[in-house]
Amino acid sequence: MDEPIPVTRAVDHGTAKLMPDVDRKRAWLLTVDGAPQSYVDLDAPTHLEFEYARRLGHVLDTVAEPEAALDVLHLGGGALTLPRYAAATRPGSRQDVVEADRGLLSLVGEYLPVPDDAGITLHGADARAWLEAAPADSADILIADVFGGARVPAHLTSTAYALAAARVLRADGVYLANLADAAPFAFLRSQLATFSTVFEELALIAEPGVLRGRRFGNAVLVASHRPLDTAALARRTASDAFPARVEHGLALREFISAAEPVRDENAVPSPEPPDGAFSIG
Repeated sequence: MDEPIPVTRAVDHGTAKLMPDVDRKRAWLLTVDGAPQSYVDLDAPTHLEFEYARRLGHVLDTVAEPEAALDVLHLGGGALTLPRYAAATRPGSRQDVVEADRGLLSLVGEYLPVPDDAGITLHGADARAWLEAAPADSADILIADVFGGARVPAHLTSTAYALAAARVLRADGVYLANLADAAPFAFLRSQLATFSTVFEELALIAEPGVLRGRRFGNAVLVASHRPLDTAALARRTASDAFPARVEHGLALREFISAAEPVRDENAVPSPEPPDGAFSIG
C-alpha cells in the first residue's frame, strides 16, 4: 500500500500543509503558515494530540451527562478535531462549524472528510458575523478556536462579541475558548474581565508552567451562567498525560486583578507568539 504523502495547498489565509504521522496509520497534522492548527486520527476520533484540545475535551466530557447529545457550535474549523471528538463521544449531537477560510474547508473535506451521518454541518463564514445572525438559545456548547495565523482576531475579543455568544447559548450553555498568552498576561486577563461582564461563572485551564509565567502557551477559558463542576474538571486535567490546573473563584478574580473589559473600539488581537512557541520543523 502506498504511504500517505504530505499535501501543500494555498488557502484563503496562507499556505496549508497536511502531514501524515509516521506512527499512526491515518493520522494527519494540519499547519497553516507553519503554525500547527489541528491533529486528526481518522481511525481514532477520540484521540486528542494537542494539549489545549485535550482540555477542551475534558470540559466537553464534564458539562453534561456522559454520551448525552448536545447542540455544539464551533467557531474555527481547522481539521475538525473537536467536532469529530464530540460526534464520537456524544452520538446524535448536532454540530455547526464556522470557518472563514473556505479554501481550508475544501482541503479538509477532500483529504479528511467527516462521515455523512456525523451530524456536522460546515459553514464558510466569518465567526462573529455568523454568530450575530445565528438563532438565539440554539447551542448548548460554543467552542471558539479561531486564529488568524497564530493570533486570535481582535473582533472576537470584545464585550459585544461575548454578548453575541451569550445570546446564542441556552441558559445552561457553556462557552469555551482556546486563547494564548504569556506573562504578564495582559491579553488573558482582559479576556477574563470581558467575559466576567456577561457570564456569572468563569474558569481557566492551563499548564502550571504557563500560569507561573515560565513560557508562552495556550489557556482554555470556560464561561457559563450556571455553576461549573470545577472539581470534576480539576480531577481530569490533573490526571491527564499533560497535567493542567483549573483556576476559578477567588484565585481567578485575583488573577484578573484590575484588568479592564475590552470594547470593540480598543480591541486588539492576541499577542504574537515568540519564535518557536508553536512552530514545527
